[in-house]
Amino acid sequence: MKMKLFAAAVAALAAGGAYAQSSVTLYGVVDAGIEYNNKSSTNALGTNGNNLWAMQSGNQSGSRWGLRGVEDLGGGLKGIFVLESGFNVDTGTSAQGGRLFGRNAYVGLQSQYGALTLGRQQTTLYDFALVYDPMAISTRYSSTSQESAFASRADNAAKYTGTFGGLTVSALYSFTNSGNETAGNFTNGREYGFLASYAAGPFAIGAAYDQTNGTGAASAQLTRRATVAGTYAFGPAKLYAGYRYAKAYNGANLVGSPTVANTASNLGWFGVGYQLTPALSLSGAAYYQNLRESSANPWQFVTTADYALSKRTDVYATASYVLNNGSKSRLGVNGFNDLSGQTQFVQAGANQFGAVVGVRHKF
Repeated sequence: MKMKLFAAAVAALAAGGAYAQSSVTLYGVVDAGIEYNNKSSTNALGTNGNNLWAMQSGNQSGSRWGLRGVEDLGGGLKGIFVLESGFNVDTGTSAQGGRLFGRNAYVGLQSQYGALTLGRQQTTLYDFALVYDPMAISTRYSSTSQESAFASRADNAAKYTGTFGGLTVSALYSFTNSGNETAGNFTNGREYGFLASYAAGPFAIGAAYDQTNGTGAASAQLTRRATVAGTYAFGPAKLYAGYRYAKAYNGANLVGSPTVANTASNLGWFGVGYQLTPALSLSGAAYYQNLRESSANPWQFVTTADYALSKRTDVYATASYVLNNGSKSRLGVNGFNDLSGQTQFVQAGANQFGAVVGVRHKF
């Protein structure tokens, strides 16, 4: 009788342990390469232009390490968290302005009805571009050179994401993306966005919307972005096409048109990815943007070859050419001259060529 009671107690403890299963995973990417740019300027005004050779971190994927945790709470409900830290492998410093967990830092609950998370998170535009940009928003070079919001994150954000068959929906609301919330100024630094994406067989189509307010005295200024794109896969190839519309209001400015307020922009792209062999993949893309009222209509062309040495390690070569079409357009292969936090610029009115070769390891 005592043995039966003991066995029942052990079974109950084992069941309790299974009921509350949890795990924490350490993961990351280390990516570095050598970049060459011509007509590179040392200042945002683009008053000079010279050849530049540089070691760069995070070219195909931002270098990072992270912790991902999940706990089974029973009944299909799970507790989840992600803490993800970006770093510069060439210097060993933290990225994202020196933040400890600048890429992601959130906690939440997940069930069959979706996930609700709180913290610093990728915006819906970021999630959209990961799927529909032919270059998968690689740091060098991709749609983020022409639209930095495709790689944006939001602080103080609540986010819902749900997947139902081939349909994925997402909504994000950031109370402020500029520090602490401000009493009496509900719109200060506010951001919100929505995403819907549907995949069936070889087709996928998605749309996203994002609205951001300025900060401080400029909190009434706002920028709206709406984007739609699709992909079609056949055999080893995959085609991409997309469009993004942006409009500034109440005195706001768009990146790439810093002196013209309340203007609009049309950005379009198309591209192709091709799996030439199980180890070798090729990608190519073209991006064109019309910045209204600023006479800035730049083209950017990108091509990439990636060779997998193993499941975790690959080498790559990427090249890009920017055609600026006039002195008022100052787009470089790494972004517009007025892009916040940028350290590389293009000579004013010049076309630019850039290339990078490197190695990436995932763990």
